[in-house]
Amino acid sequence: MQNRPTGETAVQRRCIVNAVFASLIAGLAVAPAAWAAGTAAGTQIDNTAVVNFDLGGVNLSQSSNTVSVIVEERIDVVVTLQSPPVPVIPGNVNRSLLFTVTNTGNGSELFNLAIDSIIAGDDFDPSPAIPAIYFDTDSSGDFNAGDVAYTPGINEPLLLADESINVLLVNDIPGGLPNGDTGRSELTATSVTGSGIPGLTFPNQGDGNVDAVIGATGGLATGTGEYIVADVQVSVIKSVVVADPFGGTEPVPGSILTYSVTVEVSSPGTATNSVFTDPIPTNTTYVVASIRLNAIGLSDAIDADAGELDISGIPSVVVRLGNLTQADGIQTVRFQVTID
Repeated sequence: MQNRPTGETAVQRRCIVNAVFASLIAGLAVAPAAWAAGTAAGTQIDNTAVVNFDLGGVNLSQSSNTVSVIVEERIDVVVTLQSPPVPVIPGNVNRSLLFTVTNTGNGSELFNLAIDSIIAGDDFDPSPAIPAIYFDTDSSGDFNAGDVAYTPGINEPLLLADESINVLLVNDIPGGLPNGDTGRSELTATSVTGSGIPGLTFPNQGDGNVDAVIGATGGLATGTGEYIVADVQVSVIKSVVVADPFGGTEPVPGSILTYSVTVEVSSPGTATNSVFTDPIPTNTTYVVASIRLNAIGLSDAIDADAGELDISGIPSVVVRLGNLTQADGIQTVRFQVTID
């Protein structure tokens, strides 16, 4: 005849059953964490339940088995346009649009890049240069001879989680276009691992051979930039002179920075209703009554003259330059700030 369990054994067995049940609940609770943004692919999430109880005046504890979850890789990407509409003249070559490609997944990814300049709804189709996609190697925000060309299959950008890279689309502009016409160009970044509907899984293709799962972006993203035909090109060049409190030129607290900005129309046509705006830099204080336009002082208040210190939002120097042509020559705006 089988012996009945003692009271102590029965209690312990019930505690073990409860602990196992608790571990199952804990396992269900941590499973969605594999989708949590920011947790690196391959991270192991462990969970162990503990039951404490008293038996005969003695405090005892019973631990469950440990449940482990390995975070899989989520594939997501975002393409962000950085350029405002780019003014162009018919026949321009090598005009660029700046984009940022960001890996918003939780693992490292290679991305294929592609350009499309035949976009419905615009007035003309820019003509992609050969090559047409460059990395902004010198961080200038514009296409220069030193920028490295993207070559499919050769130098796809490898981005860590949350890492970004700046990319330029370079197009030529057709001739014979009327003023005001617009042309668009798109950059698409697609995960080399794969793309598709959210939730699509690529077994063992993530970091550390975990599964890779397509996220909300589908593993690809597109940004669209725009060129606008303008009959005028405006050159804006800024410089600064430093005067420190000791008669030198060191930018220390108390030094005065004199900013000079030249504005010049460098092509035929008229820049209508031109307005100069320059935010006061962080960690500086505007020098009262320091605004000059072509060496003529302007008041800080909003009044009859052409300029003021606008404090309705971020404090900014504003100067209304009006309608400008090549015949107006260089317009120079100056103002001063003190380093805090």
